Amino acid sequence: MVDNNQIYIPHLTSRLRRNYVSVPPIIQTASGINIFGKTIRSLIFTTDVAIIENTNADAVIAVYPFTPQPSITQALLTIADIPVLCGVGGGLTQGIRSADIALHAEFQGALGVVMNAPTPNETIQAVKERVDIPVAITIVSEHTNIQEKLDVGVDMLNVSGGSKTPSIVTAIRKSFPYIPIIATGGNTEESIKATIKAGANAISFTPPSTAELFKERMEIYRAEENAKYNK
Repeated sequence: MVDNNQIYIPHLTSRLRRNYVSVPPIIQTASGINIFGKTIRSLIFTTDVAIIENTNADAVIAVYPFTPQPSITQALLTIADIPVLCGVGGGLTQGIRSADIALHAEFQGALGVVMNAPTPNETIQAVKERVDIPVAITIVSEHTNIQEKLDVGVDMLNVSGGSKTPSIVTAIRKSFPYIPIIATGGNTEESIKATIKAGANAISFTPPSTAELFKERMEIYRAEENAKYNK
C-alpha cells in the first residue's frame, strides 16, 4: 500500500545495472544548489570513470592531486551522464594556465570549475573573467577571508575541513547566509546530517575505490567457483 503522506518514487533497474555506487540517502535532505536549472544535492568525489558511469549521485566533483590536464577533463566529461564540476588547479597550477584549463572545461560541457585552497585571488579573478560557468573555491579553514574570495568573483564554496567541516560551515553561515556551500560530509549518516544542519547546501561523498568494490565481487565469484567443485 502506498502511503499518501509520502511521495512515492518508482525505482527502475535491470539485471546488469542494479549494482551501482549509491550515495547516502540522508544527503537528499539538503536544500541543494540550483545551477542552470539543475538542482544538485549529492556530488560524488572521484575521477574513476567506472564509478562515474555507475552512481546515483546528482553530479561529480572531479578534483585530483595532479596538474589539471585538458585530456583528463575531456575523458571525464565524455563518460559522465551527470553534471561535472572540474578541478582547474590553484595550488601548483595558477594564473593564465588555470584560466585556460577552466575555459577548456566549459567548452567541453563542465557545469562549473573548482579551485584549490591556496589559489591566489589574482588567479580566481583571471578564471572568472574567462568563463561563464560558476567558479568554486575550496575552503579548508574557518579563518579564510571569505569576503575577499567573493570580491574577486567566487560563486560558491567547497568546504573540505575533515572533521572540522561542520564548524567551518557554521562559521561561514554566520556572515554569509546565502552563499552556496558544497561540503564534505564524512562517511556516516551522523556526520552528513551535522554538515547539512550547519548550513551546507550540497554534500560531496567519497566512494569506496574500485579495488574495494571489486574485492566484494571477487569473494562472491570465488565462493561460486568453489561451490562447483564442492570445496
